[in-house]
Amino acid sequence: MIQGKWFAPGDDISPLISVRESVFSRGADDLDPLSWNALIYEDGIPCAAGRIWYRDGAYWLGDIGVLENRRGRKLGDLTLRLLLYKAQSHAAPEVHLLCPTGSEGFFSRLGFRACSASPEGTEMMLPGDQIDLDTCKGCPKTNCPGRK
Repeated sequence: MIQGKWFAPGDDISPLISVRESVFSRGADDLDPLSWNALIYEDGIPCAAGRIWYRDGAYWLGDIGVLENRRGRKLGDLTLRLLLYKAQSHAAPEVHLLCPTGSEGFFSRLGFRACSASPEGTEMMLPGDQIDLDTCKGCPKTNCPGRK
C-alpha cells in the first residue's frame, strides 16, 4: 500500500530524514523549519520524500528522492505531483527547482524548463498557471471513467 504524509513547517521530520540521508547523504538543514515536506510510504516503509518552500516571490522544490531499492515504481513522480499540488493550492506564481545534471527529463515532462545551469545542477522553472496534474494526459486508454 502506498501512503503519503505531509509535515508542516516546524513539525518533527525525523521519519523522512532517513530517506534524505540515504539518497542525498545529508540530514536536516536550515530550510526544514520553512518547508512543507512530503513523505511517501510503501508498505509502511518511508521510501520517497521531497519538500517545498517559499522564497523571493516563488515556490521552490527540493530534495525529491526515492530510496534506491524502491525506484522504478513511480514514487518519485508521486512525490513531485504532491509538491506541485501544494504549490498549485497556494496559487504559486512560479515553481523553481535545482536538479542534478542529467535529471532534467524527469521534471520537463511535467512542464519544467531550464532557466540556468551551474556546477550544482540545472535550475528549472514552471509558471504556476501551467501546473498540469492530469495523469490521463498522453494515456492511450479511451474507456476510463475519469476521462472526459
